[in-house]
Amino acid sequence: MRFLLELSYNGTNYQGWQVQPNGQTVQGVLNNALSVLMRQGIETLGCGRTDAGVHARQYFAQFDTDYDLPETFLRSLNGILPYDIAVHAVRLVAPDFNVRFSAIARTYEYCITFEKNPFYQNFATRWYVPLDIGAMNEACAVMLGDRDFSCFSKVSAEVAHFRCNLMSARWYYRNDLLIFEVTANRFLRSMVRAMVGTLTLVGEGKIDVAKFTEILESNDRKLAGTSVPAAGLYLVGIEY
Repeated sequence: MRFLLELSYNGTNYQGWQVQPNGQTVQGVLNNALSVLMRQGIETLGCGRTDAGVHARQYFAQFDTDYDLPETFLRSLNGILPYDIAVHAVRLVAPDFNVRFSAIARTYEYCITFEKNPFYQNFATRWYVPLDIGAMNEACAVMLGDRDFSCFSKVSAEVAHFRCNLMSARWYYRNDLLIFEVTANRFLRSMVRAMVGTLTLVGEGKIDVAKFTEILESNDRKLAGTSVPAAGLYLVGIEY
C-alpha cells in the first residue's frame, strides 16, 4: 500500500529535505520516526528538494508499507517527531501515484522584513534599503510563461533541462512583511533565491527592467544577482 503524508517543517536545524551522508535532514528524521513507529525500515519519497534552512508550510511525502495504520497513527508519529516537523494528514493513494512527478504546480514565498524583529530571526531576511515594488512586479511579468531559467540555476544542477513554466509571480505586502510569491510547474536548485537576488536589484534601482530582461534571456548565471539567504524561503503549496 502507498500512503501520502502532508507535513510542514521549520528548516532551520536541517541540511535540507533530502537524506545526505553528513548532516541532519528532514527526510532522514521522518524515515527514522516512521521506522521506529512501524518497526520496519521505511523510506520516504518527497515532492521535491528544499535546501538547508528552507522551510515548508505544505510538503508531501509518500511511503510504501503493508502495515495497517491505526487510528492513533498521526498522534503517535507526531509524538516521535521533533517539535520542528509536524505531520498533518495521511491518506491512501494509488500504487502508481508519484508524489514528485504527479505534481502540476508548486508555490514558494520569500519573506523580507525592513525592521529588526527578533521573531523573524531565521524566518525572514532583513533588508536595509527601500525597494520599488512596482518596478519589481514589472520585472516579474517578463518571467511568465515557459522559458529557460538557466540564469537563476546553480551551475552544478544535475537536470535534463532548465525550462520551467512560470505561472505567476508577484510582490506584495502581508502585514509588515514584503512577500515574493511565485508558482511554476517545476523549480531549479536555488532558483527562487536567485530570482529574489536579481529582482531586488531592480527594486533598488541598480538595474532596470530592460537589463533584467537581458539577464533572463542570456541564460548566464554569472550575470544574475546573488542568491539571497535561505531563511526567508518557504515552500507553501503543491497542486496535484
